[in-house]
Amino acid sequence: MPGGLRLHFRPVGLSAAFFDLDKTVIAKSSALAFGRPFYRDGLISRRDVVKTAYAQLMFRLGGGTDEQSMARTRDYMAALCKGWSVEQVQQIVAETLNDLINPYVYAEAAALIAEHQAAGRDVVLVSASGDEMVRPIGALLGITDVIATRMAITEGRYSGLVEFYAAGPAKVVGVRKLADERGYDLTECYAYSDSSSDLPLLEAVGHPSAVNPDRTLRRVAVQRTWPVLEFRHPVPLGRRLRDRPAVPVAAALSLGVGVAIGVALYGRHRRTRATTTPVA
Repeated sequence: MPGGLRLHFRPVGLSAAFFDLDKTVIAKSSALAFGRPFYRDGLISRRDVVKTAYAQLMFRLGGGTDEQSMARTRDYMAALCKGWSVEQVQQIVAETLNDLINPYVYAEAAALIAEHQAAGRDVVLVSASGDEMVRPIGALLGITDVIATRMAITEGRYSGLVEFYAAGPAKVVGVRKLADERGYDLTECYAYSDSSSDLPLLEAVGHPSAVNPDRTLRRVAVQRTWPVLEFRHPVPLGRRLRDRPAVPVAAALSLGVGVAIGVALYGRHRRTRATTTPVA
């Protein structure tokens, strides 16, 4: 692995490595790229952007990771997305997928994923973001197994109900369900996350690691002598995977949480790219 980090894995039978996505595998939120196009197409307002960005900030700072706060975020996002056309969302995702790929994948994370795969271990992305965002990123990393938020769909539109909200303790529900289906021994499994909200996930496996941890998770990891990994070298997915075939947008769409944030950051990124890209 980059930086001299080497984790030596024991021979495996039926086991898996579960990776949180944002700030663990990628350096930015997987939802940021979709803020501006959703705003541009009239699905969200400026007020929605501000409210959702604030909720995301509180979550990242650990102020929104209790069960009640998670439920409020879930319900807010479900209400926000109610009535949205699945076809329209699918089109937006397809058109802006390259902007979602632009956020860098940590080279250390990519190497660690490859090591687990080489050891014969299944790798699973576990994220509160929507399945339609998480699955294509996973596919580009050679990951086919995803546990992500799924929204209910009725007659081609989001119904305002959440089928599965993959956040906090609910991640463990998804992990245990997959473990039962696959026959994983969770004591032989690995998990990686940056957030204290994922403590239930980390506690569910025999080999937890904190990656770029927040203050609370770092303290817990030190107390429990869990490995603390620092990933500092993001590499654009396009550069790392440019020789792979293109990956289509996932057919199963769900909006997930956080899709409305990042308008300002996205706009600044686009303006910067426009001013730095040479004219042919």
